[in-house]
Amino acid sequence: MNAIGTLDKMPTLRINPVQYFLQLGDQQIAMNELIGKNISLRFTGNIYCGICSKKTYKSFGEGLCYNCFMNAAENAECILKPELCQAHEGKGRDVEWEIKHHLQPHYVYLALVNEVKVGVTRETQIPTRWIDQGANSAIILAETPYRQLAGAIEVSLKEHLTDKTHWMKMLKNDFNTSIDLAVEKERVIGLLPDLFHQYISNNDEVIHIEYPVLEYPTKVTSTSFDKQKEINAKLIGIRAQYLMFENGVVINIRKHSGYEIELNA
Repeated sequence: MNAIGTLDKMPTLRINPVQYFLQLGDQQIAMNELIGKNISLRFTGNIYCGICSKKTYKSFGEGLCYNCFMNAAENAECILKPELCQAHEGKGRDVEWEIKHHLQPHYVYLALVNEVKVGVTRETQIPTRWIDQGANSAIILAETPYRQLAGAIEVSLKEHLTDKTHWMKMLKNDFNTSIDLAVEKERVIGLLPDLFHQYISNNDEVIHIEYPVLEYPTKVTSTSFDKQKEINAKLIGIRAQYLMFENGVVINIRKHSGYEIELNA
């Protein structure tokens, strides 16, 4: 198999186990079929912006040229900090884009990665968001009519819960197996200010996620196409947006969005 194109975040289908596809331009390569096999990924040296498609000497913010990184709605501050979103006030870098993507139902969730974390996502991004974070399991905590309100709930919980993922522990499958997210949800509800209780979700289903990994490493070493132009090794698994190779070498595909890559397998 030979394919070439620009990388983007890996699309997924269903869970247990997650089915991964490598996005190379218009092509989607079924990656689960390549687990256990030797593959080659070669960086051509070309990087293209994921929004305007212009060639760029460097990728900013996961696949953007500098201009789009600074000005595009897709990279506004409220992407990382939902509590700053102004879509409900009819404001933003691109009001039409904000209304389409942020003035819609959002969920606050609890996810078990290496520990319990709190996060925010659009209704349409469940369970994709949890898969992209490498969560072992997740549960919906609250449902809100727009993004900023979900962000406000998340902020109110940050002194009690993390909103970060320890990616190395996640890739080693190092997590507290005794945690029950249904029980954790009840505990967290008690930590919320009363004004947010009206948004608590009645959906108490815990979603468990399995990843296509032959063997988890005991030591993880991250690499990038900026460090080495080619990776030629056995693929042993995929989790979150990481390809996992033998000897504990991993690479974050999403981080290399816009990089032109040639795949041989």
